[in-house]
Amino acid sequence: MRDLVIFIPSIEGGGVEKNLFYIIKFLKTKFENVFLITADKLGKNLFGSNVKLITPKSKFFNNKPRVLKSFICSLLLFNNFKNKNILIFSFQSNLFSTFMSKIINSKIIIRLNTSPEKYSLSFHKKFFFKILYGLVDEIIVNSYEFKKNIKKYFNLKSNVILNPIKINHTKKKINFFKNFNGLKIITIGRLSNQKDHITLLKALNLLRTIHKINFKLYLIGRGYNHAMLLDYIFDNDLQKNVKLGGYKKNASDFIKSADLFILTSRYEGLPNVLIEAQAAGLPIISSNCPSGPKEILMNGKLGDLFNSGDYKSLCKKIYNYYKNKKVLNKKSLLAKKYLYRFDYKKNLEKYLVILKKLINK
Repeated sequence: MRDLVIFIPSIEGGGVEKNLFYIIKFLKTKFENVFLITADKLGKNLFGSNVKLITPKSKFFNNKPRVLKSFICSLLLFNNFKNKNILIFSFQSNLFSTFMSKIINSKIIIRLNTSPEKYSLSFHKKFFFKILYGLVDEIIVNSYEFKKNIKKYFNLKSNVILNPIKINHTKKKINFFKNFNGLKIITIGRLSNQKDHITLLKALNLLRTIHKINFKLYLIGRGYNHAMLLDYIFDNDLQKNVKLGGYKKNASDFIKSADLFILTSRYEGLPNVLIEAQAAGLPIISSNCPSGPKEILMNGKLGDLFNSGDYKSLCKKIYNYYKNKKVLNKKSLLAKKYLYRFDYKKNLEKYLVILKKLINK
């Protein structure tokens, strides 16, 4: 049997990485040899002794840009596997992994995590990605709308595997909410343009100034927009209402401390945080961005949707929830009945089917 090589240059602690842990822990029991290539020098092997880590010798690259990490990992891939019969499973930096797979003549599966819209696709970019994705042996995406977009933009087939989720009912308290009787809101995500937290802050500023609603927002995440968001908070006197909580190792454990979960992303794949909020029984308001939220919330049947970037519409939906919680609470109760779609074992087995098909070719 071919050795399995997982390619992920940067392990950053988000939803992609959570799926990576689930998938590797499952696949390592199915393959004799599993290797993981990353530029991040991990303090310890979090995947078990039967997963062999291939990393640089020092931590020099840990905080370097992803493009540099990807280049280093490409060299590690070449140096370690140039004359070996392997199957590459790429979670990230697919340009680098695909190019290297052709050099060392190996089969490759790529797992795409965010919808093609993130690239602001011009004709030239569409052409480039169509060529790139056309070189791989299998494409895996994590939502059915994502699959439609891959067909629409690149005329390529892909396999849908929904994110495998382990339901965790652990609850950690948020001190920021202690002894607070108003509306408690939580959101989780990197402080990046993709997550568009400024739209949430604008909506909440309207909620306070126009509707006079007493609320608190706890925002879990870190990223390059920290200073910009902090400036907005201070400029609009929201210090008592909004807390930037920073990175939390098990961020989903804090969800149950809130009344409402809000996602404002401009684009996604299939955001784990929405599924985890559903599992916790939390009402959800989410942007209707490509490609996952609409699918998770079943077009608004299991939570409320608003157009990405429309902070006035978001404000209205938050206000409506505050005034009448029954409607959205009913949707959150219904959402639990559809969690079977993200069944841990069922979705992981689908990965094995695709991997075995390639191995046996």
